[in-house]
Amino acid sequence: MVSLENLYNVLEETVPLYFAMILGYLSIKWWKLFTPEQCAGVNKFVSKFSIPLLSFQFIAANNPYQMNFKLILSDVLQKSLSFFVFLFAANIFCEKSMDWIITGISVSTLPNTLIIGIPLLRGMYGEEAVRLITQIVVLQSMVWYNGLLLFFEFRAQKVISSEAATTTQVTEEIDIGAIEANEENEERKTTHKKWPKALSFMLNVGKKIVLNPNTYASMAGLVWSLISYRWGKKLPTITNNALHIISDGGLGMAMFSLGLFTAYQSKLIACGTRMAVLSLVLRFVLGPLLMALSSYVIEMRGLLLKVAIVQAALPQGIVPFVFAKEIIIGMLLAVPVTLAYYFLLGAIL
Repeated sequence: MVSLENLYNVLEETVPLYFAMILGYLSIKWWKLFTPEQCAGVNKFVSKFSIPLLSFQFIAANNPYQMNFKLILSDVLQKSLSFFVFLFAANIFCEKSMDWIITGISVSTLPNTLIIGIPLLRGMYGEEAVRLITQIVVLQSMVWYNGLLLFFEFRAQKVISSEAATTTQVTEEIDIGAIEANEENEERKTTHKKWPKALSFMLNVGKKIVLNPNTYASMAGLVWSLISYRWGKKLPTITNNALHIISDGGLGMAMFSLGLFTAYQSKLIACGTRMAVLSLVLRFVLGPLLMALSSYVIEMRGLLLKVAIVQAALPQGIVPFVFAKEIIIGMLLAVPVTLAYYFLLGAIL
């Protein structure tokens, strides 16, 4: 049964984060302290320094030799189920199946474990829950985010190819005098090999991954955790303190930046009520449901099951460029929704 002390612990961990978000919001709406250019600078600082170093901090602290394979397997199963669910739905209801699949998977299965999840679950279930959810952070940073980037690049390339084909068709219809050029193009198409296009695609994906500071931070954190827990090494105090100066402010700066972003929106639900409701259902209902089903299949029980389901009910932590407006609502609903799951799981498990 959930006690008042447990509830206070949750609020103790999460209220400071929302204080930073509200402070960022008021800095624009009331005090007019930042210009749009300065807000962009704050966001760049968060994305280039604070969050990567925060990722390094948590991944480096995770013991890779004691990973919970049931939790990892449930995470993989959840995303696999999500892929097939949206593949089926996209083929039935929507022509742009790739958009549906990518958006559905990212919104329903990639929770904000780093920013909101860690303090929230610490307040609910203690440090053991933090140890477990950090393993989800490792998977997200090393596997799922980069995999999603691959999907987005594939979709972008497909859109570009479609536009090029349309442009070529229109040109051919208008320019009657280009018969010889068309014959030459047909010959090129016949002799054109597929691997250069695939190579170009992979190079574009690789470039974006290489230019992402979080990639380096995650890799460095994993490498150091392998060394640290294998030979019992620790970072020098100077190095550790230097990293903590920036990473300790990562949570607050991320929430502050979200507050700045929220303040510049003309409407709280600028994308429309229907799309917002859809994204919230995917995030807060379908995600936990798929995780519960995955956990049931592999017979997860106790704290492990609770952590898996609650973290799946967190607001999305990726694709703000896809559902940038709905993420605001998701953050506002994060605490009450996850508390609802917390109370429910405490009553039935």
